[in-house]
Order: sequence, then structure tokens, then C-alpha cells
Amino acid sequence: MINRVYIKNLISFNEIELELEKGLVVLSGPSGAGKSLFMNSILATFGYGTAEASLCEVLVDRPKSLKSENFELEEEITLKSLKKEKVRYSIDGQNISKKVLKEMFSPYVQFLSVRDKSGFESRDLLKLIDNDLLAKDKSFKRLFKEYTKRYANYKVKLNELKKIKQDEAKLAELIEFAEFEIDKIESIAPKVGEDEELLKIKQQLSRIDKVNDAVESANGIFTFEEAVTEVYRLLDKDDAIFSEMMNQLRADFEEIEMLSDELAEVDIEEVLDRLEKISSLKNRYGSIEKALEYAELKKKELQGYQNIEQDKSMLESFLEMELMELTTLAGQISFARKTKAQALEKPLKKYLAELKLPELKFIFTTEMLTSTGQDVVEVSLNGSTASTLSGGEFNRVRLALMVVALSGVKESGVLILDEIDANVSGDESIAIANMIAKLASVYQIFAISHQPHLASKATQHLLVSKIKDKSSVTLLDKKGRVLEIARIVGGEKPNEEAKLFAEKLLYK
Repeated sequence: MINRVYIKNLISFNEIELELEKGLVVLSGPSGAGKSLFMNSILATFGYGTAEASLCEVLVDRPKSLKSENFELEEEITLKSLKKEKVRYSIDGQNISKKVLKEMFSPYVQFLSVRDKSGFESRDLLKLIDNDLLAKDKSFKRLFKEYTKRYANYKVKLNELKKIKQDEAKLAELIEFAEFEIDKIESIAPKVGEDEELLKIKQQLSRIDKVNDAVESANGIFTFEEAVTEVYRLLDKDDAIFSEMMNQLRADFEEIEMLSDELAEVDIEEVLDRLEKISSLKNRYGSIEKALEYAELKKKELQGYQNIEQDKSMLESFLEMELMELTTLAGQISFARKTKAQALEKPLKKYLAELKLPELKFIFTTEMLTSTGQDVVEVSLNGSTASTLSGGEFNRVRLALMVVALSGVKESGVLILDEIDANVSGDESIAIANMIAKLASVYQIFAISHQPHLASKATQHLLVSKIKDKSSVTLLDKKGRVLEIARIVGGEKPNEEAKLFAEKLLYK
């Protein structure tokens, strides 16, 4: 529910600040005072319509089922719309787009207007019936849960079969391509690190002749080794370091000679050709490791292509059996819905009669299976569809439907009604007021009204008035309510009879 509203600079309003209660909040006042402006400003903070106020702040209890991965939400949520050059929205101090804001709160904030003819689509009517069943019938709840779970799995498997058939149409091409890719890599048979070894050999081959020439020139050093050793001996000095160095030099020269012999047997053309092939793989796949991983991936794909016929046959058998099972479950769901619809028609008939409206029947037809079953439902009013009703009649039918479905409402929300009782007779006005009062036991309702019966049932009665060019909102006390209801009945200067009638409505 909405706990508090603060609005600043809303066209003819300078400032509005209200603490709100559960139940029915009625807005009344002379035409043109700004009732719709005030209501629309609240709606805009939930992402409906256009924000006109420079600031609108709404404090609302967080619905139990409202969760968000993108926003941190308090138990009491603060919503703001701020209008400067453009309108900005925030939720608990975090910026949010208008679209996301509306998506978050649309399940909890409903707006019924005489211009709105939504709510009678098949999905809405099915939801109304299902909610009542889910709240009262445990066997239906289990049945619906089983159907929903199995249908979701059925759709996954159906998509798998569709992909198999798409792959099957180009299977030969896919197999040929996979075999070609595997052969291209395996014909080269690269090894991790092989490219580095080949580059090293290439570098050694490019300079081995120069190394050999240098070694041959340096070999002359060994002719002086004995003379140098003699010098150390005559001077009575230790020649260990010199001898160790000469031994190391001799070993290095022998190693170079062995390398030279090995390189002499290497085919330089073969090395360059191998390097070129490995380089082509690296250019295509990024590295030898990735090329080998790609080859393994293609092998698995090839194995999958080879099993495709077997997978297809198994899936087709599963889907055929599952479709039969789902059709049976959908039939059971349909039977429960039709039974519940007939039960709802009885109280509906009474309410609609009070509203001077024709009897309503739920008409079921069958379609292909969907996530909600096989039912398509519409309403018939003495053989006519809901689209033939006027805006006011349409919304009164919707009110009656909401009243009979109250037991199926899992979580209360906010219901905003825009002059839903406009241009109706006294009896119809009383019936509408009674139904809205019933809804107010579950919903927090905001209603613009020009009828005394609805105003008399308000938990809070707000008077929207306008003096010259400035509008204001006043929370009425008992005396103020009597005067305002008397004004609604008798005009701007109500007589004593109108005041007595107002008191009778309020205190009966």
C-alpha cells in the first residue's frame, strides 16, 4: 500500500503532503479542481503516463513477492520522479528507467479508467479463474504445477527436435566440413611447443657455419695450454682455475662439434616447410593448443552427427507420448476451470443485476497446448461480447469479476479508479460503492468520485479544491465529509435536506 505522498509544483498545486491509510481513499471536489492531475501524478511515479510535477515522492510497502537482482530494496520503498529538463525516476535512491519501473509494479498497481478496455483477454480471464482454484483446491494446484513443469520440459525437447531436423537437412555438409577440419589438423599433427623448437633449429642452422669457422680459429688456444701450465708451475702458483677453464672450453667445443654433426643431417627445406604449416594453423586458430582443442570439438560434433538419427527417433517417441499425457492433464485442468467458471457465474449474476447489466457467461474453446493448457476463454453478456459495452459498463463488469475473485488474490495491491461511478443511477451507484467497499478489504483503493454513496464508504476522504488558479488537497474530518457529501448531492450551496442525507449516509 501507499503510505505517504509528497508532490511539489504540480501545475496548479504548489505542494501536497499526505499520510495515507489502508482501505478506500476517495477524491472528490468540483470539476476542474485537479483531481485527475493529483491521481495521474501518483500513477506517473509508478511508471504510468507522464510526470508533470517537479517532484513526486511516494512511500510504499514493499510487496512480498517483489524481488530484484538489480536494485537493493527496503521494506518501505521510496519512489521518486524528478522533472527538470527531463524526467528522472529513482527507487530507494537508485536510478531506474520508466519502463523497468512500470514492469516492476504493474502486478501490484492497477489503473481502471473509463477509457481502458483491457482485462477481458483470455489470459486475464484464465488467470482470474486459476487464482481462485489455486487458492482453494490443492488437487488443482498439484495438477497445474505438474502440467506447467512437464510442458516446459516438452517445449525444451521440441526445440531440440527442431534443431535436429534443421541439422539433418544439412547433415552431409556438416559431416564433410567436420571431417575436413579434423583432417587438416591431424595431417599436420602439431605438438605443443614444436614451433619454438623448430624456430630454434632454424636459427642454429642459419649461423652454424660462422660458429664452426670461429671454433676452428679458436682451437689454436690449446697449443699454448702446456706452456701456460709450465709458467704457473715455475712461479709456484695454483693453475686449477686455468685448467678448469680449459676443460670447460674443450667440452663446449666438443658439444658444438656434435651439434654441427646433428645439424648436418637436418633437411632445412623440411624444417621450413614444417614451420610454414604450423604457422598456418596458428594464424587460423590462434595457437597449437587451440587448434588441437578445435579438432577434439569437431570430433565430438562428428560423433553427435553420427548419432543424430538415433536421437531424433528417441525424441519423436518421447514427444508423441508426452503430448498425449499433457493433453490428458490439460483436459483435467479445463474441466476444473469450467466447473469453477460456472460457480463464479452465480454470484456474478447477482452483482451484475444490481448494476443493471446482463448476465455473464464464460465461453470456453480449445486450442493447441500452451503453457497454461488448451483453453481459450471469453465472456458473453446475453450473447454479446464485452467489447459492445460502454466504458463505464465495461469497468463495472470488471469490478464485479474482481469482487467474486477476491478469495484468489494472494497479495493485495493498489487499485486506482478514475470516475468509475460517473453517469450512473442511484441504484447502480449504491451497487458500485458496495463492490468497491468489498475490494477495499483487500486492496488499497484510490477513487475519483462524484457520487455520495462511494464517498460515504471512504476510509479517507480527500477534497480537491481550487481557489483562483491554485489547487489544494484537504483530508476531511467528519464535519468536512458531511459538508462535501452534501455538496455532491445538492450543489455548491446545499440545503439542510442534503446535509441530513449526507449525515444519514455516513452514520447509518
